[in-house]
Amino acid sequence: MTARTTRTPQTTESPAVPGAAYRNLVVATIGFAISFWAWNLISPLATTLGDKLSLSSFEKSLMVAVPVLVGSLGRVPVGALTDRLGAKIMFPLVSALTIVPVLLLIVVKDSYAGLLVVGFFLGLGGTTFAIGVPLVNSWFPPARRGFAVGVFGAGMGGVALSGYFTPRIYKHGESLPFVVLAIALAVMAVVEFFLLADRPDRVVPTTSLGKRLGDAGRLRVTWELAALYAIGFGGIVAFGVYLPTYLKTWYGLSPTDAGTRAAGFALITVIFRPIGGWLSDRIHPAVVTAWALGLVGALAVCQAFEPQLVPGGTVLLLVMAAGLGTTSGSVFAMVARVTPPPKVGSVTGIVGAMGGLGGFVPPLVMGAVYSAKNSYAIGFMLLSDLALAGCVYSFGRMREVGRERQSV
Repeated sequence: MTARTTRTPQTTESPAVPGAAYRNLVVATIGFAISFWAWNLISPLATTLGDKLSLSSFEKSLMVAVPVLVGSLGRVPVGALTDRLGAKIMFPLVSALTIVPVLLLIVVKDSYAGLLVVGFFLGLGGTTFAIGVPLVNSWFPPARRGFAVGVFGAGMGGVALSGYFTPRIYKHGESLPFVVLAIALAVMAVVEFFLLADRPDRVVPTTSLGKRLGDAGRLRVTWELAALYAIGFGGIVAFGVYLPTYLKTWYGLSPTDAGTRAAGFALITVIFRPIGGWLSDRIHPAVVTAWALGLVGALAVCQAFEPQLVPGGTVLLLVMAAGLGTTSGSVFAMVARVTPPPKVGSVTGIVGAMGGLGGFVPPLVMGAVYSAKNSYAIGFMLLSDLALAGCVYSFGRMREVGRERQSV
């Protein structure tokens, strides 16, 4: 009995999180934020560049949406490569490669075709999400993964950094934001190379990339989570890239003021993402997702009636940001809960890709709807329909998802 009692504290302490886990979490989150800034670099300047190049509303929407598309689809192979090579290699490699399109923006900023082409490669910055989730997931015990992945996900605050700082730096020099960000990416690539570490007992898959993606794609839960993430995170990305244009076009704000308010929206999503993960550690993540999406659906209907920006529109948009941030945290808490460790990167890549694609379509729809109807109401009603559908599915089906882990 004595021996058993002396061993009990060690048993309880054994799942304690090592210091290396927190170091990896901090470095990965900062690296994710910087690469997300790069991914969203064109959006805060879209109105300025669009006016300069005499672009239509749809052309501006396409310009900001192209990096989103590539950054989303790129998460699938990048996530699978992370399973194989590890985040220690992939994170600094992607950060360093993203420097190239960032600097090329200096060359092509006066050409619409050039911005589309470089924006395609700029999408690389959005793939770091699929590197960080398996890294963080591997270092933290199951009871802490929801919160840890939520904290890492707060790195999407790079969108807020971009919205606030990019137009202000641009005022001091048209090439300056791109130079500043290239330096930041270079510094982060060095820091990530020396400070990130894969877990020593990491399981390295031996099967081919195609087979691993195929295995992940055959899991029903992969596509269920992908659909929910497309609504939650897709909403965040869509607002992140299009909100400055929406605020300037509909409410007549200046580019700087619109960027500042869009940064506030992004900041709220950043704050509520770890809250979504934290709540999911204590309540079933499907329940958290259902409540959050239900809130977004209800408020999107209100915003469709195009209230005055102060106070109505501001309150509605910020509370929607809280709901979308909570959803993105709770959905990835489900990923951490139901996915076997060797498949986390592949599943994360597919789910993350669908989330990004969820952000690719709405800016195009909003731009097209505004061009045709001179109103954004239809776009907000579509968001409401999707959010309410996700709410019902989460509550009705995804509460059972934990029972499928054995079959996964």
